[in-house]
Amino acid sequence: MPVITLDAADDPRLSDYRNLTDVQLRLAKEPAEGLYIAESSKVLRRAVDAGHVPRSFLLTPKWLPDLADVVARFPSVPAFVAPETTLEVLTGFHLHRGALAAMHRPAPVPLGELLASARRVAIIEDMVDHTNLGAVFRSAAALGVDAVLLSPRSADPLYRRAVRVSMGSVFQVPWARLGSWPGDLAAVRAAGFTLAALALGPGSVPIGAFPARDHDRLALLLGTEGDGLSGAALAEADIALTIPMHGGVDSLNVAAAAAVAFWECRSDDARPAL
Repeated sequence: MPVITLDAADDPRLSDYRNLTDVQLRLAKEPAEGLYIAESSKVLRRAVDAGHVPRSFLLTPKWLPDLADVVARFPSVPAFVAPETTLEVLTGFHLHRGALAAMHRPAPVPLGELLASARRVAIIEDMVDHTNLGAVFRSAAALGVDAVLLSPRSADPLYRRAVRVSMGSVFQVPWARLGSWPGDLAAVRAAGFTLAALALGPGSVPIGAFPARDHDRLALLLGTEGDGLSGAALAEADIALTIPMHGGVDSLNVAAAAAVAFWECRSDDARPAL
């Protein structure tokens, strides 16, 4: 299909991209319609390299040459080109890089299949901030976490901001949304994982004193912003770990804490050679 040049934001063919800043609209629309938005050339390339299929492309003229090879891989997918001002009116935000694609959502990965070969798993309870979620996925990819599991009320990893902050790592790290919380943690334990909660409180073990290398399969539980893990989730944990604080700081942001925990608890396979 040839490149289609547009100059009107109200073109009905651009409905996938309209009002992307309305969070409630996107949360309602994207899972139901089976789409998500990939933003920037790098993220878009990582999405298609991971096997995801675009519904359409939306580019400014400046970015068309940079992505010409990607567009050529999908000759039946429309590639819309419009001025930057038109894209801003359409989407409701300023594009730092004028490249978007509406992508088909991939089929969910069954939990058993996801856990079969994993050694380190992150389990997230009710994380609602897409920036934090994207940062957790980026750290997971960088620090050897094999999979991410999400509680039913956690934010969507394929929401535009989460994808962008993760730099496309949400396509690299396999993930699944659990159907029962915290009931599905029993399936994780049955797969041979020790459940380690990141939590402050009596009985918590400093993470540096935890013998992570002795655990072939380890799942790290991370809670929501502010309140942390629920009592029900903590009750399912085999151990609670804490990151010692200094300077009068009581805790780290959950995304920062996740990065520390992923590094401290990495498996032997993820440890650098000396």
